[in-house]
Amino acid sequence: MSTGELCIEGLRVGIPGREILRGVTLTVRSGEVHAVMGPNGSGKSTLAHVLMGRPGYEVLDGSVTLDGIDLLALPTWQRARAGLFLAMQQPIEVPGVSLATTLVAAQARISDDDVGGSASGTESGAGRVGVDDRLRYEAARIGFDERFLDRALNVDLSGGERKRNETLQLGVLRPRFAVLDEIDSGLDVDALGAVGRRVQEATAEWDLGVLAITHFRRLLDVLHPDVVHVLSEGRVVATGGSDLAEIVDRTGYAAYS
Repeated sequence: MSTGELCIEGLRVGIPGREILRGVTLTVRSGEVHAVMGPNGSGKSTLAHVLMGRPGYEVLDGSVTLDGIDLLALPTWQRARAGLFLAMQQPIEVPGVSLATTLVAAQARISDDDVGGSASGTESGAGRVGVDDRLRYEAARIGFDERFLDRALNVDLSGGERKRNETLQLGVLRPRFAVLDEIDSGLDVDALGAVGRRVQEATAEWDLGVLAITHFRRLLDVLHPDVVHVLSEGRVVATGGSDLAEIVDRTGYAAYS
């Protein structure tokens, strides 16, 4: 089992004229699930975007490291290569590029230690076969229709199918840490169970560390958090165990604003 830490220290982030994150500090360790809850506009998606390196935000202060690597100094593709994965709240369509082709290219950029195969091998026919086998295995685990595997990425997929697709990519690439930006939105009860269970199983299978951003407790009934954080107005205003999610679900966010 791997050991590692995704450390966010005093992170302040803004856009022109407005500060959004105002000193966020938290640490996710390998195999842990941390949930981030909070009202609309509290900075949850901004946190996910900044961790992965989306343009348009200015880091005003603080640091983000993955096992001591300064993620804020790296472009997005190198953050991914270091072991960080983002399941997007609104996965985009990529016409003309299949899911299988995307993952072959992605795996070719990741070191053998992270995915269990050589980068040069993933560019070969044998590497494509290996990715295809893993794709079908992961698709079966979450009930994702194999018809979509060679279709253009996310084209003509429903919102729920796109979230299953994000989960399938996580299972194939096996990152060290995953940021899930409202992966439960758009999922029906069955799909939520399949996605939540697959992520939970990953924490044991390869010690995946998870930062799950969500509005609702229903995801956390399947994906069991070790720690729950409440984010309000850009600050972590409460941290606790799974019982904190139950309190928030029952009473709302008024007490934390």
